[in-house]
Amino acid sequence: MRGSASSDGASEPELGLGLSAVGDYSVISVSGEIDMYTAPKLREAVRQLASEGRVKVAIDLSPTEFCDSTGLGVLIGARKRLTDVGGSLVVVCANPRIRKLLDLTGLDKVLDVREAVPSE
Repeated sequence: MRGSASSDGASEPELGLGLSAVGDYSVISVSGEIDMYTAPKLREAVRQLASEGRVKVAIDLSPTEFCDSTGLGVLIGARKRLTDVGGSLVVVCANPRIRKLLDLTGLDKVLDVREAVPSE
């Protein structure tokens, strides 16, 4: 597991978020691990974009190493938050392990999962 050591010596998961733009989409590139400790950071990034009126969002999970049920919940919540304000969410996932997770959980049917950010 990646991360820095906490005061008790245990390694804490890391989450890296990068922000860019592709066409009309604000792209959040997620590296590291999305779990119960790091998911709030991703949730807040989506909330911040929506509050700024940037409601076409792509979350790029291609560099993501791990995602648990908390992370999946953040993706579902992000979709709801953005569609409620007239926006949309695209989940970009070229990572076979994360794609398999989305397929096994059926979220590939609920979320707009693509290999790349739409260039519309």
